[in-house]
Amino acid sequence: MPDTILEVKNLAVSYGAILAVKGISFSVAKGQIFAILGANGAGKSTTLRTISGIIKPAAGEIIFEGKSIVGKSVYSIARAGISHCPEGRFILLGLSVEENLTAGSYSMTGKNRRALAKTVRQNEEFVYNLFPVLKERRKQQVHTLSGGEQQMLVISRALMSSPKLLILDEPSLGLAPILVKNIFKSIKEISEQGTTILIVEQNALQTLKIADYTLVLELGKISIEGPSGELINDQRLIEAYLGGRHESNG
Repeated sequence: MPDTILEVKNLAVSYGAILAVKGISFSVAKGQIFAILGANGAGKSTTLRTISGIIKPAAGEIIFEGKSIVGKSVYSIARAGISHCPEGRFILLGLSVEENLTAGSYSMTGKNRRALAKTVRQNEEFVYNLFPVLKERRKQQVHTLSGGEQQMLVISRALMSSPKLLILDEPSLGLAPILVKNIFKSIKEISEQGTTILIVEQNALQTLKIADYTLVLELGKISIEGPSGELINDQRLIEAYLGGRHESNG
């Protein structure tokens, strides 16, 4: 059985009197693409933000590589190896593409300066191979990039710290269909390099095609879960999220 990298136990998150996440539990295996699907307001992004330390849970446990990270700061969680790409393409305005990527490596620790510089160069090479357009635009100010290019940059910046777990929140949101296809292809490539991925997405079909395991949240609770290859043919999920029909191939 694969090693567990992330374990969430009975997680509850509240906004005032509103309980947004209601005691959910799941575990992510090392090397997996683990997907969370669900309608708006289901608690998906809240779950991700709680794992990365942005929100404090009302109850429950979050264990990363065998250690609890509840109550830890966002920065210390990032240093532990969790890199979070939030919904909304938060780029560092006033900086170039290259400078944004360099900023992504600041949380790296545990290496001498020479070894660190080598890893940063290797990571930069990897993301430029993944998204060649960013190499072409590396000296440009980030506000001049298209929406798709900005999304590529956000993912690339998150990869610069060599994360063990990459959290992606709606990476295809607002992108043209051809760009959506490219983003999902790139996510698969990142996974093949050994990075564990936890992804929240509205594009259920494309997500099920690349994910190893998927759970569906409904009003803060898990309603369906299982291997993605099985769920892609689950009638409840097809009717709720795939418009009642889908193509199995492609």
